[in-house]
Amino acid sequence: MISYKPFFETLLKKNVTEYALIYKQGISANTIHRIKKGLPITTKTIDTLCFILDCEVQDIIEHDKNE
Repeated sequence: MISYKPFFETLLKKNVTEYALIYKQGISANTIHRIKKGLPITTKTIDTLCFILDCEVQDIIEHDKNE
């Protein structure tokens, strides 16, 4: 199962809030909601988040084999 745990850790490390992603960077609130619920997001969205947060894909998602 895909986990977004690294995404929230990256937000803390980079000192970026969900509010900033939505209102300053233009990420939709629905995308943040989908991430929080563990629902799929597009690779384009992952690419955008990596660009905004200046990070790698593994800083956004990980594969959890135990789930």
